[in-house]
Amino acid sequence: MRRTARMLTGTALAVAAAGLAAAPAHGGVRVSRVSSVAESLEVYPSTVVPGSQVTVNTKACGDKGTAAGDASAVGAGAFMLAPSTHEGDAIGQFRVPPSAQPGTYEIVARCAVGGRQVAGDLMVALSTAHEGAQPRGSVKTGVGGALGPDPVQTAAGVAALAVAAAGGTWLLHRRARGDGI
Repeated sequence: MRRTARMLTGTALAVAAAGLAAAPAHGGVRVSRVSSVAESLEVYPSTVVPGSQVTVNTKACGDKGTAAGDASAVGAGAFMLAPSTHEGDAIGQFRVPPSAQPGTYEIVARCAVGGRQVAGDLMVALSTAHEGAQPRGSVKTGVGGALGPDPVQTAAGVAALAVAAAGGTWLLHRRARGDGI
């Protein structure tokens, strides 16, 4: 028991020493830079099928800012982003050509004032999960439902259960009376 405790204590001290060695020497706090919404081009929807309408927006151009968008990577060409009613957003739209191939494409916008460039990704797929198609049909689980896919089979199953229940009741009744089987 003591040996295990010593091993665990030694391991904990080694991990703590490694953590101190990895800390910055100047004692400051390390902060990783996280991309904010203001520094990106939001693409909605981010996954589309060829022929879909795409909306992009960004806060990078400031209040009342405009931008020139470029969707030529997917074959849609240039489009404009104009100020919107949302807090400093510039917004624009383009249509993905029907001939677009599946893949991920970079959509770029450059602010008219300051020339700041932002980018976002657009994924083109042959089909999307949210195209409005509702699932239909039965699930083959082996359990079956009250109204299975075939009403004739359901009726045959109900009839078989009724015959089995009637036969079982008759046998139990004879046994209770002492008639035997």
